[in-house]
Amino acid sequence: MSALDNPWVALLLSGLFIVMTLLFGFCQWEDKQPGLSEALSATIQPLVSAIAMFPISTPEMTPGAVEDRPLQLPGIGALFLIGDDVQSRVWLAENAKALTTRHAAGLIVSVDSASAVESLRDLAPGVPMVPASGSELARRLQLRHYPVLITDTGLSRQVQP
Repeated sequence: MSALDNPWVALLLSGLFIVMTLLFGFCQWEDKQPGLSEALSATIQPLVSAIAMFPISTPEMTPGAVEDRPLQLPGIGALFLIGDDVQSRVWLAENAKALTTRHAAGLIVSVDSASAVESLRDLAPGVPMVPASGSELARRLQLRHYPVLITDTGLSRQVQP
């Protein structure tokens, strides 16, 4: 039985999808509330910084080349994993528009501080990203490197709108 046939993988990915969908929905809602964005950001950012325990690390993963691989993960949408490293920053900046078009959400799986998270978010404004360990995903999907885009049909380093 492969890791993808395991019902716990489906549960984990469903949970991640729900969290990322809520995050994306919140970002969309925030954008539609005139003047609220700055006030909300000023209120929420310190809370997010306090809640997020830094550093965030995913020892199973490092920056590196990702081989495309087919997957069957219906309903996951587009989820990407990055770190606070040169490869991830270049990838994020180059793919920001395509990630926005795909309504992708990101996990920052290796980051030392809230200011580094903000710096990554500045590279792709409007693309929701949260700091979180990717250890469980790495184990379940046999991931070794990031940046990577995970969709319902596969893993890829390439982002196509």
